[in-house]
Amino acid sequence: MTTNLKARLLQHFLNKKTEGGFTLIELLVVIIIIGILSAIALPSFLNQASRAKETEANTYIGSLNRGQQAYRLENNSFATDLNFMEVGVSTTTEYYAYTLVSADGDSAEMLATSQDQEATRDFRGCVALLGDGKTTSSIEKEDSADAGTSAPACP
Repeated sequence: MTTNLKARLLQHFLNKKTEGGFTLIELLVVIIIIGILSAIALPSFLNQASRAKETEANTYIGSLNRGQQAYRLENNSFATDLNFMEVGVSTTTEYYAYTLVSADGDSAEMLATSQDQEATRDFRGCVALLGDGKTTSSIEKEDSADAGTSAPACP
């Protein structure tokens, strides 16, 4: 009986097909699926990188706005130079250049100009004096092509 079992086991191993690996169709289907997923994900990923760069400008312009408000509170006038506010914002970074466009008795306007014109937009910040002695601030995005010609953010 044990020889019969050995014979059957050997017969089973001999008749068993050895299928290893993937067929060409299976590989093509996987490659197509990966291609479709990457075509969907890549533009979204690139857009996230551009938005991260714009976040820097939005944050820095917000800091400059708050710096102008604090400077106005202490000195009864808006700062005429970014360095006077001492907010720790560099005037030039890898992605943006920050400038003080105007500062008079009623308002101050700052501009973040993009160093990479195709990828990011410019930002304009404004701090204005209200009639009751309080200040208000605003930040707006603008297209880089319209940076010099757009209406000022300050009223």
